[in-house]
Amino acid sequence: MPALVNYSNGDGEMYSFRANPMELAQLCSIAGDVYSPACKRARISSSFAFNSGESNRQPSIEILPDECLFEILRRIPGGKERGACASVSKKWLLVLSSIRRSEICKPVSSCGDVEMESGESLEFEDDGCLTRSLEGKKATDLRLAAIAVGTSSRGGLGKLCIRGNHNSSGYGVTDLGLSAIARGCPSLRTLSLWNVPMVSDKGLSAIAKECHSIEKLDLCHCPSITDEGLAAIAGNCPNLSSLSIESCSRIGNAGLQAVAKFCPKLQSLSIKDCPLIGDQGLSALFSSSPAISKVKLQSLNITDFSLAVIGYYGRAVTSLVLTGLQFVSEKGFWVMGSAKGLEKLASLVITSCRGTTDVGLEAIAKGCPSLKQICLRKCSFVSDNGLVSFTKSAGCLESLQLEECNRVTESGIIGAISNCGAKLKSLSLVRCMGIKDTASGISLSSLSQCSSLRSLSIKNCPGFGSLGLALVGNLCPQLQHLELSGLHGVTDAGLLPLLQSCNAGLEKVNLSDCSNLSDEVVSTLARLHGGSLEVLNLDGCRRVTDASLAAIADHCMFLSDLDVSRCAVTDAGMGYLSNAEQLNIQVLSLSGCCYLSSKVLTCLKRMGRTLVGLNLQHCNGISSRTVEVLVESLWRCDILS
Repeated sequence: MPALVNYSNGDGEMYSFRANPMELAQLCSIAGDVYSPACKRARISSSFAFNSGESNRQPSIEILPDECLFEILRRIPGGKERGACASVSKKWLLVLSSIRRSEICKPVSSCGDVEMESGESLEFEDDGCLTRSLEGKKATDLRLAAIAVGTSSRGGLGKLCIRGNHNSSGYGVTDLGLSAIARGCPSLRTLSLWNVPMVSDKGLSAIAKECHSIEKLDLCHCPSITDEGLAAIAGNCPNLSSLSIESCSRIGNAGLQAVAKFCPKLQSLSIKDCPLIGDQGLSALFSSSPAISKVKLQSLNITDFSLAVIGYYGRAVTSLVLTGLQFVSEKGFWVMGSAKGLEKLASLVITSCRGTTDVGLEAIAKGCPSLKQICLRKCSFVSDNGLVSFTKSAGCLESLQLEECNRVTESGIIGAISNCGAKLKSLSLVRCMGIKDTASGISLSSLSQCSSLRSLSIKNCPGFGSLGLALVGNLCPQLQHLELSGLHGVTDAGLLPLLQSCNAGLEKVNLSDCSNLSDEVVSTLARLHGGSLEVLNLDGCRRVTDASLAAIADHCMFLSDLDVSRCAVTDAGMGYLSNAEQLNIQVLSLSGCCYLSSKVLTCLKRMGRTLVGLNLQHCNGISSRTVEVLVESLWRCDILS
């Protein structure tokens, strides 16, 4: 029994199915004396009403071979009519989706020699202005067919994203659905396929044959796609500018060689966890694609040779990300820097590459004169000497981020800051366990100030203490953003000199989980920087009390975001905030403030004139009824409880 599709006028997709019209006709024949509104007669033979033995006969239109139905449906005059026809049955939908846009007959007037008026003619625009995304169970061939039919006459589908369910079975997108998109959407420019194990080279080749405007291709967890499918895209889509391949176990060097041969406009390349891709494919690609500017390589079986090729041919590369390259040694990084080809490289990220050492890092600094940002994660062989040499040679460095580089000590950090002088704008240290609070042996007279540094972030470096922080404060007088998170060794005595030396005015301060800081620091911060402070996070500073809130209320006139979660504040402290007319706090977090009670209701209502976000989670002293009243009163504020 053919199913009916409920056509949606909004986006060209068909979702639900209804019963066959024959069933309605049968119902009317059985109960002819029952009143019903006039409706269109079902297309069935007259003998049906009298011969119950023929109740399973198909409507005459359904008996037609697909070839005849194809010829009929390709003469449908416009997109709206075609959408209505697609609503008739699954068979009609699939036949419609098999019709290429070039095969649709353009209607003419009744005279036979004059085209219809523009408002009635069949017009197709190839601008590819529409975007569709299917995820999980919604990613099926039937939906793709509906999209192909519904969007073909409305600018064409320009971007298609399919996120299948990797663990699904019995349903999902196959080559059939992708072929329907290829026939109905020749203007497709972006295709993203994730977790579609039933899509093979056949489906990708169909896209390549019909959609010659493909510019971006993203393949992730597509185990049935091989070099043949990628080569088909390369050979038919010369405008391909962005290619991303992740966990495609059957794509190898031959596919990349085809891209190198036919896609000279390639600008962005991302390859992750593809075991068949090695030096041969990457070397062919970089030596033949002079326009590549963004590169991301992760968990590949490549060696020093690939990095040498990148260093020599990557003259247009501006962003380079290298992750988990276990077969690249110190020599590879040294050659990459010494080849002098990465003249435009501005951003470099290296993660978990054992070949990253002091020697390679210094070579990169000397061979990449435009380098502005570098991020080193889990580079266990980089030490103070390499870091200091790098910052001395990197003449344009603006951002330095170190994460889990455990051979770097406080001495290396201080030396790097001093070397950067008037260049470095941002410094971030995350979980660097080699940093110890031994700055007492460093002489300030031998160091240069870094007057350009605006942002300092130190997270979860347990050895970083008050001595090092005070020294950093003396070297960086123009800080505007300060983040010290999880530093239990920092005390008031270490942070106060930094606050006093910041001349530019701090705008954003995060002191979360610095458990040894007290009201003295917050009061000094409010007094010295209240005229510029906009965001303050004191989450987990358990020694912060109502005195800090009083200082904030008196001095911080521009504060818009305040987080005092898990602090020792009470209802009285909230009273200070609510009575400060100059305060315009928009986001307030009080999560885990166990000393607050339902009496805080009046204060929060008074602050409600500016609040748009309020966090009251884990405030056990505030009753649920109080929260309900707040929700009713502060209707424009999002409240978490």
